[in-house]
Amino acid sequence: MNRRNFLCATTALIPPLVLGASPSFADEPLWSGSRIADARATALMAAIRAAGDHGLNPDWYGAAVLERAIAAGDEKTLSDAFAAYASDVSTGRVNANRVDKDIDIQQRKVSRGDLLKAAAEAPDFAAWLAALPPRGDYPALQKVLADLRARRATEAYTPLPGGDALKPNMIDSRVPVLRKRLGELGLAVPAAGAVANLYDEPLAAVVKTYQETKGLTVDGVIGHNTMRSLNTSIDDRIDQVIANLERRRWLPENLGSRYVFVNAGDYSMVFVDGGQKVFESLVIVGTPKNPTPEIQSVMRGFQTNPHWTVPQSISGEEYLPMLRRDPYALQNNGFKIYSSWSDNDSEIDPASIDWSSINPKAFPYRIRQEPGAGNALGYIFFPFQNNYGIYMHDTATRWLFTEGSRNFSHGCIRLQNPLDFVQKVFGSRAGFDKGKVQQVINAGQQAHYTFPESVTLYVTYRTVTAGADGTAVFRDDVYGRDKRVVQAMAKPRS
Repeated sequence: MNRRNFLCATTALIPPLVLGASPSFADEPLWSGSRIADARATALMAAIRAAGDHGLNPDWYGAAVLERAIAAGDEKTLSDAFAAYASDVSTGRVNANRVDKDIDIQQRKVSRGDLLKAAAEAPDFAAWLAALPPRGDYPALQKVLADLRARRATEAYTPLPGGDALKPNMIDSRVPVLRKRLGELGLAVPAAGAVANLYDEPLAAVVKTYQETKGLTVDGVIGHNTMRSLNTSIDDRIDQVIANLERRRWLPENLGSRYVFVNAGDYSMVFVDGGQKVFESLVIVGTPKNPTPEIQSVMRGFQTNPHWTVPQSISGEEYLPMLRRDPYALQNNGFKIYSSWSDNDSEIDPASIDWSSINPKAFPYRIRQEPGAGNALGYIFFPFQNNYGIYMHDTATRWLFTEGSRNFSHGCIRLQNPLDFVQKVFGSRAGFDKGKVQQVINAGQQAHYTFPESVTLYVTYRTVTAGADGTAVFRDDVYGRDKRVVQAMAKPRS
């Protein structure tokens, strides 16, 4: 499905300063010729030199030549550097929707003219410049970045060799390396026993603690996910923080007073109402092959006992092999097959089709799962407009919420307690009775409910979060999307 190109409205960085008529300073030097202009140039130079604090590179703004530009009164060079830096630090270095096919957001934008006008009219230019980056947890992420960079010079890195899964009570030559790596990561590692290569229970307990802090399945097994996490270098973590600073700059400064924030990076969801967090939940998101996209949309209601129409890609890749082995395999799980995508009277007998002749890349039939306990969408379905065909829904496989890394879906968002979420959305307003909705569900009835107010939805991919004290929680970049963001940031501006 083609992605829609959003027209992003210009965001007023400091509304009283940037809105209004065309700039009136066109004939006045902005960076030289007066005490105020000289102070602006000095503040700009200081900000650009410190651009690394934001995960930005001073060289991107010509830091090496700016002193000469200041001395020469080169207004154009200074204005170019200012506009590039001010835009990058406030709304993002890159066009988010060009970084990855799975990003489709309404990124903030600001014009060069507005920035120059604001710079000319700011009573305190240095303070105005310092106020351009987002607030919220952005300063805390900056603290994390500074801490990692300080540690990089002294922190050792000993990657754990690959191989089969390492399980507790196994004897393996990698166990001493595992002890060393855990110690490098700041964990208290018990001394080895009589058998140095034994993966004993005390060491497994340390691994479980590590797995818990990284959102991994807490089983003590060094499998693929835990191995990848342990072998993430400090440079990789620095890149993650840089990507997450950039990702925060893409979003609105104020997310609003009523919104759902889904973080596919740490498998979480929160609902904020009246500016207060009133509900939070675990979620299941897409696999690395079928990642959950970063989007913005609006939720307006929900439906009980939904049908699930299987996307063509899933039909061809996953269900066609099953049909080739047994034409009736899907029927046992409540699926029906139709020759038409719009006519529910066009159901076909699966045994009447030569499935071996069907091209999996152009699967011609519609497969639909009936409502019920085994339905992939569960009992509640939340539609919202997007260009990926994803949605939020209940699930029939609730046991998966016990896993640490919850990358199991085809991109949709599975919510752990959807009816509790709905109750919070309605609050004390009339029109919703949880008990009655449960009765509708139990009766197998399909019903549509409209929220009393629409809810803004943000689906993002935050792999690093931080408290005000700079304490960071890292999740692994399972989609590889952070790496693509950092690579895009380093490219020359178009």
